[in-house]
Amino acid sequence: MLGFCKSIVFFFLLLSSSGNCQTSKGINIQSLKFISEYDISFNLKFKETTVGGLSGIDYDKKNDIYYFISDDRSAINPARFYSAKIKITEKGIDTVVFQDVKFLLQQSGETYPSAKQDLSRTIDPESLRFDPTTNQIIWTSEGERVVKSNPPVLINPSINISDLDGKFVDTFPIPSILSMKATESGPHQNGGFEGIAFDPDFKTIFVAMEEPLYEDGPLADVTPTKSWTRILSYDVSTKRNLTQYAYGLEPVASPANPASAFKINGISEILSLGNKKLLTVERSFSTGNIACTIKIFLTDLNQATNVESIRSMKETPPDLAVSKKLLLNMDDLRIFIDNIEGVTFGPDLLNGHKTLLFVSDNNFIPLEKMQLLLFEIIP
Repeated sequence: MLGFCKSIVFFFLLLSSSGNCQTSKGINIQSLKFISEYDISFNLKFKETTVGGLSGIDYDKKNDIYYFISDDRSAINPARFYSAKIKITEKGIDTVVFQDVKFLLQQSGETYPSAKQDLSRTIDPESLRFDPTTNQIIWTSEGERVVKSNPPVLINPSINISDLDGKFVDTFPIPSILSMKATESGPHQNGGFEGIAFDPDFKTIFVAMEEPLYEDGPLADVTPTKSWTRILSYDVSTKRNLTQYAYGLEPVASPANPASAFKINGISEILSLGNKKLLTVERSFSTGNIACTIKIFLTDLNQATNVESIRSMKETPPDLAVSKKLLLNMDDLRIFIDNIEGVTFGPDLLNGHKTLLFVSDNNFIPLEKMQLLLFEIIP
């Protein structure tokens, strides 16, 4: 969503095809070790576009290319995604060199309009994943919900497929419960599909709602609440929604100032570890603060019940929600952490350990950063 949301340790890094984090049960993670930070310049110009709003990142390891999606809703430039090379040395992230930009196209072949041009057809890109089996990207949009307009503007959250030129390929159908509605039901505005992840075999995708549906409980607050959001799994070949899982959100990390001002905690991204296990990124922000609180959880879907048939988890709580274990609170790094909205596996280290790269969305605001944070996975 449009959120508001330093090297410490040096390691010798070389690209390597080896790795020892992968097991038959998926990727095993004991902890994350921070390596370095790299900040992309504010309002960087590239091929007549402004680089910003980077809300998703994914890595094509074979071709050593990273993909970023911008959440610019065509307000500055048409909705788009970038490809880039990221050089990693023994000191961490050395350079980021953008290679290309592609505009996301509608089925008609046109770019998406801005809200001023046509609010009813705007798009809100949030996350993307590259599929090496098809050479396509799958990306999410949160949709739109403006009930005060006449008539109301209701655009459903969406899961979209585009080729590497940005051309429309297909979409995934969404369950009716996730349709935008003018009544207080369905998704909240800016609370829709925020994270997406391919299973390692690229046959299943997981998609996370950032915040609860109206029917599923209250939005997260500074005091504990039963704030259930949903993680969905889809069969990629049939595009069928297989299951839905209940995920309990943490409280908002700190009070807003003033207390009635905007505050949020929700899922800003997910990453598959295999065997129905995910990394989930919870991003918390409160007005009056500059930084965000970012918590990374190990999330296990294996024992969770399918809540697909539950229309209201506020009325019918889930028998078993997904289990989650805190892996890292980025506050503990004692560096400024901005609006983290994307994560991907990066290159392997010389010691065989995998890496993680996080990216923050600067919302095209000078006081916010486009951070890249590099971590070593300790298996």
